[in-house]
Amino acid sequence: MTIHRRVWRMAGPIILSNVSVPLLGAVDTAVVGHLPHAYYIGAVGVGAVIFSFIFFIFNFLRMGTTAPTAQAVGAGDWAEVRAMLGRAWFLALAIGGGLILLQLPIVTFAIWIVEASGEVETLAERYFLIRIWAAPAALSTYAIIGWFYGMQEARIPLVLQVGINVVNILLDLLFVFGFGWGVEGVAAATLIAEYCGVAAAIYFVRRHLKRLPEAESRVRVFDFAKMKGILTFNSFIFLRTLCVVSGSAIFMTQGAKLGDVPLAANHVLYNFMLITSFGLDGLANAAEALIGQATGRRDRRAFDQAARAVLLWSGVVGVINFLIYWLFGAAIVALLTDIEAVRVAAAEFLPWAIVMPLVSVWAYTFDGIFLGARRARTMLACMLFSFAVYMVAMFTLLPAYDNHALWLALNAFLGFRGLTLMLCYPRLRRELKMD
Repeated sequence: MTIHRRVWRMAGPIILSNVSVPLLGAVDTAVVGHLPHAYYIGAVGVGAVIFSFIFFIFNFLRMGTTAPTAQAVGAGDWAEVRAMLGRAWFLALAIGGGLILLQLPIVTFAIWIVEASGEVETLAERYFLIRIWAAPAALSTYAIIGWFYGMQEARIPLVLQVGINVVNILLDLLFVFGFGWGVEGVAAATLIAEYCGVAAAIYFVRRHLKRLPEAESRVRVFDFAKMKGILTFNSFIFLRTLCVVSGSAIFMTQGAKLGDVPLAANHVLYNFMLITSFGLDGLANAAEALIGQATGRRDRRAFDQAARAVLLWSGVVGVINFLIYWLFGAAIVALLTDIEAVRVAAAEFLPWAIVMPLVSVWAYTFDGIFLGARRARTMLACMLFSFAVYMVAMFTLLPAYDNHALWLALNAFLGFRGLTLMLCYPRLRRELKMD
């Protein structure tokens, strides 16, 4: 099997799986976008950003599981493959339970930071207090999907993610339009869908474990040295992801200060970026698995082939996204909302969303390469520099250019993430100990 076929055997299902996540967000937006007031969109947008912040900072449960699992597979260490699943799942349940216990201070602080209108804040709080109960299920699914990616098994995560989102969409329509529950219905739909998803995930895990080769040594989930290594690796990913979600949160909160209509327009257009990012993450996830297994086997030729292939195909996907948004961007906005003021505002800022795929493509791809090689410290350093550029650009330009400054700064953030990792890549390749 050629390297390009191997990349797409992994990336194809992952892209379909990943794109279904922002498409769900787009459906959420469309559902409330056809309610009579802009603050319904704003409330779901603020609530979604809060959960993006909370769940994405714990995305190390996926990102930090894929590469170590892939390296264990490459080395033929099946005891460690099993143990990685146990460690990640234990962390997911512990963190999810902690979030439920801390839900009131979390939502109070988040709403205070946002500073949106009274209507948006009230509805966003209701959304949060329902959806937070899905935390253990959502984080467990992150861990399980990361483990399957490390095994180069992309079909099961596709089934899980699409299944969760189909259930969510159907319940969205039933609860909002059928029962008239509004924003609370959107949150309840997500809650139920997440628990349906984790139940299905447990079934697939049990079936897959029975098919693995026998381990040569005893499985030790709570091995102190292994746990310490995983926690150290995950701490760098945690801080790196914290910068990503902080950037999103700052973008949305600054938009909220401009008014309900700019906030709603930003949330509509933000779906463009999410679709692009989740799609490109499919190739990044493929890179994690292929690079991780090449590193575990100490195979430099396989490493180079995988890196070249994912960089090539990421560029192609970025161009396709750009062309779709250029040709159909206005039509997509019209599908997401029929509020004329929001459509007009979105049209003004649409060019920023159109060029974003070309700017952001390398950030996602090099993330996958560096994660597969377990170079999370370098990723964090590049992220901190890019985040500093983002903050300086935003708060320097915001007084003069309002919402345009927000979109310019966001593009700069994504562009510098890719550029800095690109500059560090030759050193990464030299430092890897391979045959």
